[in-house]
Amino acid sequence: MAHKQVDLVIVGAGAAGLTAAIFATEAAPNKKVLILDSASRIGTKILVSGGGRCNVTHQTVTAKDYQGSQKIIRNVLAGFNQKQTIDWFASLGVDLKEEGTGKLFPVTDSAQTILDALLDRCSELGVVIEPSSRVRTIRATTQNEAGLPAGPFEIGHDQGELVAGRVILCTGGRSLPKSGSDGSGWALVKRLGHTVTQTYPALVPLVLDSACFHAKLSGISHEVVLHTHVDHKRVDSRRGSMLWTHFGISGPVVMDASRFWVMAQQQGRQAELFCQLLPEMNFDQCQQWLMGQTAKQTVGKSLASHFPARVIEQLCLAAAVSTDQSMGQLSKDSRRKLSHVLTELPLPVVKDRGWNYAEVTAGGIPMSEVNYRSMVSRLIEGLYFAGEILDVDGRIGGFNFQWAWASGHAAGVGAVS
Repeated sequence: MAHKQVDLVIVGAGAAGLTAAIFATEAAPNKKVLILDSASRIGTKILVSGGGRCNVTHQTVTAKDYQGSQKIIRNVLAGFNQKQTIDWFASLGVDLKEEGTGKLFPVTDSAQTILDALLDRCSELGVVIEPSSRVRTIRATTQNEAGLPAGPFEIGHDQGELVAGRVILCTGGRSLPKSGSDGSGWALVKRLGHTVTQTYPALVPLVLDSACFHAKLSGISHEVVLHTHVDHKRVDSRRGSMLWTHFGISGPVVMDASRFWVMAQQQGRQAELFCQLLPEMNFDQCQQWLMGQTAKQTVGKSLASHFPARVIEQLCLAAAVSTDQSMGQLSKDSRRKLSHVLTELPLPVVKDRGWNYAEVTAGGIPMSEVNYRSMVSRLIEGLYFAGEILDVDGRIGGFNFQWAWASGHAAGVGAVS
């Protein structure tokens, strides 16, 4: 029985997949492009991103905002940078606004605006999207002159079988599996001969030991510096907003720091997280600041310029210091304890919140197995990759979407060249 034939199949209708489809069809209008997606509803991950607003990109994007091969990431981003992203969305009828943090959102403050623009453009170009069509098998049917597997590809999915001249895999990682991003794409590429590095939840909230005071501070956020130590050596330090929650800690700085703690912990190494609650002061500077406070002023009043009352109460309990005690009555030992709490507070992390709460995946297909100019596989001719399936993950703030747009652009154009 003859199978349905198309020029290009894109597996995954997320940000990278929709982008690849648009640029492929624009570059080669006569090519028949089909997107297969496992979910019944397209674009779920786009819709829930950025609190439902979709943080499209960031005002400044560099390779240093990502974990992965810096040279390769730099080249992919250069092929479709954040300014081109802004112009592209404008051409799709979506204006973006920049917030004080440098993040860019649609002026509508609705992720639906982004998804609608991408789907509308696909429709205009004649791109066919088939939901509820999880791809189960991909088989290369020929070999190239070098003896490598090559297209056309026979593809089996939940709704049938087809043959495609070329394939772009945009199946995502394992973050937010309810959106359809459940890691199944890696099983496909492993069977095709690719490797996949160990994967970890990234941009994920962290759970603290129930004996900690976090639940009493739930809902409070403030600026801190987080230091991650692995096997007693500091591996990461970053500053930003931390949110105390009923389960532990979240907020931008925690999400960014999480990958380092999670990776070390899953590798069986000793991972520790320390919080510098006074970002501008180290331990010695804090000591000097405390000694410089008015002797008759209470500890609580001295700390009130930096923290809400609920936070002060818990920090003083942790340091075994009374909020009503005058600064002049603080012993040297008590002052040292308070300084440690304020600048080197150990956060008793017991686990991360897992894939259901992770915004991105760390790990994936090594970029060494991909030609970054076109995102084509170095192992299978005619197979391309884009997005989170690759071993690249960015910090919070629109960087992972920028990777999706940039890699999707490169793959889409490359697959029809």
